[in-house]
Amino acid sequence: MNSREETNRKPHRTSTGRTGSGRPNAGRSNGASVNRGAGNRKVRQVVGSADDWREPNTKLLMILALAVVFAAAVFLVYWFVLRGGSSKKSPASGAENIPVQQGELHEDHPGLAGAALDFDLNETEGTAGSLFYADETEQDEEISFQPHAVESTKPSNMIEFEQVEANGQILSGGGYHSPIEISFDRGSVYTQADGIFTFRGNNFRDSASAGLADIKKNRITQVWNQETGATSYNGNAWTGSGWTGQPLMRKWTREEKAHMKMADWAKQKDDLVEVIYATMDGNVYFLDLETGEQTRDPMYIGWTFKGAGALDPRGYPIMYLGAGINSTLGVAHAFVINLVDCTILYEFGGDDAFSLRGTFGFMDSSPLVDAETDTLIWPAENGILFMIHLNSSWDPQTGTLTVNPDSTVKWRCKGLRTTTDGVSPYWVGYEDSCAVYKGYLFVADNGGHLLCLDLNTLQLVWVQDILDDSNSSPVLSVEDGHLYLYISTSFHLGWRSYNTAPVPIWKIDAETGEIVWQTEYECYTMDGVSGGVQSTMALGKRDLNGYIYATVAMTGGQLDGVCVCLDCRTGKIVWEHKAYYAWSSPVLVYNKDGTSRLIYCTCGGFMYMLDPKTGKELAKSELSNGAIEASPAVWGNYAVIGTRACKIWGLRLD
Repeated sequence: MNSREETNRKPHRTSTGRTGSGRPNAGRSNGASVNRGAGNRKVRQVVGSADDWREPNTKLLMILALAVVFAAAVFLVYWFVLRGGSSKKSPASGAENIPVQQGELHEDHPGLAGAALDFDLNETEGTAGSLFYADETEQDEEISFQPHAVESTKPSNMIEFEQVEANGQILSGGGYHSPIEISFDRGSVYTQADGIFTFRGNNFRDSASAGLADIKKNRITQVWNQETGATSYNGNAWTGSGWTGQPLMRKWTREEKAHMKMADWAKQKDDLVEVIYATMDGNVYFLDLETGEQTRDPMYIGWTFKGAGALDPRGYPIMYLGAGINSTLGVAHAFVINLVDCTILYEFGGDDAFSLRGTFGFMDSSPLVDAETDTLIWPAENGILFMIHLNSSWDPQTGTLTVNPDSTVKWRCKGLRTTTDGVSPYWVGYEDSCAVYKGYLFVADNGGHLLCLDLNTLQLVWVQDILDDSNSSPVLSVEDGHLYLYISTSFHLGWRSYNTAPVPIWKIDAETGEIVWQTEYECYTMDGVSGGVQSTMALGKRDLNGYIYATVAMTGGQLDGVCVCLDCRTGKIVWEHKAYYAWSSPVLVYNKDGTSRLIYCTCGGFMYMLDPKTGKELAKSELSNGAIEASPAVWGNYAVIGTRACKIWGLRLD
């Protein structure tokens, strides 16, 4: 993220400098209706999309009996109207773009008000394996997935070379094969333990909420807060919680807690959900979700932590955490932390000779762990994808945890337009968090490439041009038995323009890398503070199946932004909520009664609660007089978010 050159309220600058509050003197919008021109949004029809061959054959209906026709019509009404549409249909051409007021539906879109509930309300709340919800239809759907490039997505179109180093030895082209096959299932089964384990929940990056809520009054109540601090390096101050800054959460068993360096009351509290939050003051904080009371003393490590880190999905008490900036203690790198006694088990990265970016060891990305092969998978900003066999073990009866890595494999590539000096446009490196399905990894880089990589051969399958440095993590979605992903990009000043530039939101065929549709926003930017989509999208499930949500920064005005709902089938805008611009990722919260809410935070210091079907603003709460760059996590009715103004907030969604 290009925030590293800024101080604690860096996103809020006028053309003449900062204000004392960290926000501009004028131009602030706290969710009020904003008057804007109509020309900042565009839905582009992509000719020859990957879905063309899936067009339904309606001619057969003509030979059916009247009763069969009637039954088919009823089915089609249910499928296309109530469920929000099927991705089998190609995008509609020439989609009209109609300006909307805050929270209004687009006039040419039916909205979500009639969406059918597509799940079982009797599903267990908050138990192992049920925390991250997928639609039941998706669970039963078999995925046909044979990744391959087409002419437009061949890696050779954009990539100069790729290379593998295995245990210190650089291998010749095509010489790597994983000794044990790496393969991930759907995101909903990433873990069977209770918790929020990684940025956006799992290997599909499709959820940052756990359990079911019971929101009735549409209120955001400030329950508790925890003061944080700052680090400094080379004259820059890093305060509070930065981008992406999502907290992790874990509900430990009593047996697991018995061995931990944890307060006695916390060990005895059976329903304790522990918030584990690494911040930019160099600490990891451990807090009771409900009260904010410290469950353990903060663990001081001393580097600036901007990313979320990750917990081990097998339930092992391990935290994986990467530093986001160098420290007076040394070069930024990765830490493997024992959460039994809060000690460091292993460190890697930093000044790595295999890097094309020298000592640039920043690691904002949130890693994944393949439980079956005991493999840590972690893209870094130095341009290296690390794959480490952890050789780990955990005995919950004795509290004995060991991590003794015995194999490290590294992969790198360089694009034809990629630069390695860290100053010129199109850098080497990864700041987003990878998504994985089966043995295939999807990640965007700082050089404007969206990559599909075979993890078992470490060879690129396809590459798509996404125009600019991307900080938006890919979100995977299964639609009618086919795998897609949603992603967007940034706008760096001078890379494509010194004024404004289009920032597309893309739906991509994950099998081939082809663009299915793209919806564009015209965005502004600032030197060192990018416009565009810095967040990761929220994929609608349950009653929101068929819709995707994003925050777009610096569109309509240099300090303005929108939270937008898009139709997954067509890319059409359903509604927009206009406020101060946001880098924070939106979160969908699902209620026991089958309804849902959306929350998101802005760099204007507010958290908003919206109706995700209409965009209507239901509540807002001012949490900071500076920026909120971090992304919230939600457990039941509780949300947790950190601010640049040195506070972690615990909020109840009532």
